[in-house]
Amino acid sequence: MRAFLIIAQLFLFLTTQAQQNNITSVTASYDPAAIAELYDHVPIGLEFKFANGDVKKTEGYLQGAYRWRNIKVISSCGAVQNGYLQIDRQRLARQHYQVELTVTVPETAQPLTTKLTIPYLENIRFNHYADSLKRGIRFYLNVEGSFTSGKVYPLDTAAIKFSTSAGKLLGQDLLLNLNDATTRFITVTATNKRDSSMSITSTIPVKQILDK
Repeated sequence: MRAFLIIAQLFLFLTTQAQQNNITSVTASYDPAAIAELYDHVPIGLEFKFANGDVKKTEGYLQGAYRWRNIKVISSCGAVQNGYLQIDRQRLARQHYQVELTVTVPETAQPLTTKLTIPYLENIRFNHYADSLKRGIRFYLNVEGSFTSGKVYPLDTAAIKFSTSAGKLLGQDLLLNLNDATTRFITVTATNKRDSSMSITSTIPVKQILDK
């Protein structure tokens, strides 16, 4: 009888310990230094909360001890491998910029889920380096984007489409022919390639007096 009680107590102790070692929730984050606003290959981290109150973090950008080789992650938008999320921007937009991660780890029989919100472009603006355009000299069309993260980054022709009322577009440069003596102002339009409703215009004066 005593042996039975000892075995029962040992079984109860091991069961309790196993329950305390269970992971109850997981939280995901991305490395803010990775510029997820622009780049599609982003380091992410996971924080696991255990039933006993312990918290473990993944290796990599969170500098934790939990190994990525012990984790299987399925993403609703792209793929996750060795702590890096590869973002599919088109799918991301359809999912309102929220990535759902399904996480499988040895400590729990059922997969865990968590969501990760990726910052996206809210608006664009011109920020010209000069007040006027000189004939025969390239004028760089500097466009900046404001993101939901509160950060502002310059955008290039990968994200922006340009059109102009005069002159010639050479990538992101605007060039007015040196022999053009009639154009006084040039209107330039910049449009977000992923959202045509996000569009801005700027009227650039052409310098009329040539530098000596």
